[in-house]
Amino acid sequence: MEWKNQTHLEEFFLKGLSGYPGLEHLFFVLILMMYVVILAGNGTLIIISIFDSHLHTPMYFFLGNLSFLDICFTTSSIPFALVRFLSERKTISFLGCAVQMFLGLAMGTTECVLLGMMAFDRYVAICNPLRYPIIMSKNSYVAMASGSWFSGIANSAVQTAFVMRLPFCGKVINHFLCEILAVMKMACTDISGNEFIMVVATTLFTLMPLLLIVISYSLIISSILKIRSAEGRRKAFSTCSAHLTVVIIFYGTILFMYMKPKSRDTLTVDDLDATDKLISMFYGVMTPLMNPLIYSLRNKDVKEAIINLKRRVLGK
Repeated sequence: MEWKNQTHLEEFFLKGLSGYPGLEHLFFVLILMMYVVILAGNGTLIIISIFDSHLHTPMYFFLGNLSFLDICFTTSSIPFALVRFLSERKTISFLGCAVQMFLGLAMGTTECVLLGMMAFDRYVAICNPLRYPIIMSKNSYVAMASGSWFSGIANSAVQTAFVMRLPFCGKVINHFLCEILAVMKMACTDISGNEFIMVVATTLFTLMPLLLIVISYSLIISSILKIRSAEGRRKAFSTCSAHLTVVIIFYGTILFMYMKPKSRDTLTVDDLDATDKLISMFYGVMTPLMNPLIYSLRNKDVKEAIINLKRRVLGK
């Protein structure tokens, strides 16, 4: 395989919704509003997890990391997309494309692994409550979060390096952003090596955490069903319901986007591309938007912390 970039590209053209200026303006308004809510919601969760002493637990440490991830993930893509929606020149430099791809993939991978760590935390809290302080000590949960970040950065660095060294036959990316699959479609050489790396990475950093989540919640549900009182079962399930909801939304979207069948017999190329873009937008905007809402609406501790934060602000 020839890895040298034969076309010496200096920039890419992002097709996005070119040709539909009215639709671009609509998306600009909607996504801008969502981005403001994402910053406010996740920022609030970070603040309360730091300043409210009642939330200085492994669960809320992971939640603070998750909120920070969501802010980083959306900030690496949304402001750029908003500018391109209103700009006539919808281009991005070769280096800028590589950086955007790296950040998006790193944050997405880290979130996959982090959600697995959060599931293990809930398993220990419900199934081994007496040993929870020992198993989930500060050294343990800090190492788990650090490992999640390291996994995401390492995976993204490898995949981005191999993709950006491909020879490209064109410069038009049929997407809003430099999404890895959209960029790989422009390669004019065999990409089986890249596909193999992606399969390995998906197995290690997407499917393995998902397996950990499935095993953890299977044991959690089994443990909850053994509780005799209905009130006890309700309280036990309420401690993990928010995380489980986030997992379903996040993994449901990402697995559909990256692991759906590749057959195009029933869809035209345009329809498939439009579907990919829509799913990618949902994955990139809706999930970070819903995370703080889910934890705020379904978590009594978070609600009380937010109320206390409001009182402090208003009191000052």
